[in-house]
Amino acid sequence: MAFFFEEPSHTFDEYLLIPGYTSADCIPANVSLQTPVVRYNKKAGEKCPLTMNIPMVSAVMQSVSNDKLAIALAKEGGISFIYGSQTIADQAAMIAHVKTYKAGFVSSDTNIRPDHTLTELVERIKQTGHSTVAVTENGEHNGKLVGIITERDFRLSHCSPDAKVSEYMTPLKDLVMAKVGITLEEANELIWKNKINQLPVVDDAGRLQYLVFRKDYATHEEHPLELLDDKKRYIVGAGINTRDYMERVPALLDAGVDIMTLDSSEGFTEWQSRALKDIHSKWPQAKVGAGNVVDAEGFRFLADAGADFVKIGIGGGSICITREQKGIGRGQATATIEVARARDEYYKETGIYIPICSDGGIVHDYHITLALAMGADFVMLGRYFARFDESPTNKLIVNGNYVKEYWGEGSNRARNWQRYDLGGAKKMAFEEGVDSYVPYAGSLHDNVQMTTSKISHTMCNCGAVTIPELQQKAKITLVSPASIREGGAHDVVVKNTSIRAE
Repeated sequence: MAFFFEEPSHTFDEYLLIPGYTSADCIPANVSLQTPVVRYNKKAGEKCPLTMNIPMVSAVMQSVSNDKLAIALAKEGGISFIYGSQTIADQAAMIAHVKTYKAGFVSSDTNIRPDHTLTELVERIKQTGHSTVAVTENGEHNGKLVGIITERDFRLSHCSPDAKVSEYMTPLKDLVMAKVGITLEEANELIWKNKINQLPVVDDAGRLQYLVFRKDYATHEEHPLELLDDKKRYIVGAGINTRDYMERVPALLDAGVDIMTLDSSEGFTEWQSRALKDIHSKWPQAKVGAGNVVDAEGFRFLADAGADFVKIGIGGGSICITREQKGIGRGQATATIEVARARDEYYKETGIYIPICSDGGIVHDYHITLALAMGADFVMLGRYFARFDESPTNKLIVNGNYVKEYWGEGSNRARNWQRYDLGGAKKMAFEEGVDSYVPYAGSLHDNVQMTTSKISHTMCNCGAVTIPELQQKAKITLVSPASIREGGAHDVVVKNTSIRAE
């Protein structure tokens, strides 16, 4: 006979936090949102080898996580998992771009020959979005440097479109340059001493190797929580599948990926267990999360298989229709609570702490705080990040409003069959995700700052200044539909609806 859960499962919308005692020291400025990302022997006093400065990661989705968003999120202290539903080479290239973007030493991806026209230059700038272009003899990124040209060096409206780049570039003889081997500190000193905006770094043969930009010098002051590896490069993650992982994983590791996750609609499978064991056997230092699961049994299975973190949630995403199509899933709050308890039991038994990630079901910012209070170490967000400038989708006007496109990995548009197909002769004939729009919300930086501010303030209301303290002290109550209605504006005509959280 089938097993029945007697209690209904619940969503985050059905809970509220009860305020706790707030001491004088419990102020938002003292709150730390640092959180572990991968398993470690906590009982033995081991330090977690990878932590985040905010408890937010971006979903493994074509419409959410590319290299541009990964850089923006790493600046804020979180991790983006670049989508795996693309070729191995393309995904590895995105990872490599993130890792070379920040180290101070940037590998130029916008180069041109001196005999190219200004029209060709403008087209190249449009393609890459970079206004500083290295001019090399062969137009390749590691060619012999002959000059630098920026958008400020010419005005196409006042120049012949057929004019050559060589006529407007700053030639080699007028450039301040450095040789490979210079330190970042020395490079920054040269930039400021010579009042220049960029410093080319060349090898002994004069071939361009890197560019160091003046604007990057101030990045850390603007983004004090930026997430960097031991080489001062941005941290970045990637999604992988259970089909081509033996070919994909080494390419991603070579590109510099810091962490990966098996991306699947359901993680309680032999395929994920095999993949985890194969990857850790072949590449012992690789960090790989797994999921998704919704109960203690699923968590224990993946923990025993070696998952470095476990993702929770089936069918709770805004574009996910798995529950509608297959009748599979569980309320996200209930799933998070049960898996968190299983994680704590596993830690008591083994001394190993395995972080858990609540993936899906986040509608309002306070849902993130609820997920953390219920035991999640961090949350994975799709719709939230899809709304921002940095997401890879198009910004459109629909019914007079700015929107961005957003589609599920289980939709026909994504064609991400490796995530869902279980090996049948035919590709699946139904979708588990929809193609949609989300309201455009501006820059990632501004929105993440607002969200983390809300989390910090709410934590102080609960008397906590760290996530573990929140999980220990939080008092959580179920609420009725009437109390949910009471919690919003009611019995008034609201003048400004922008106060409503996304």
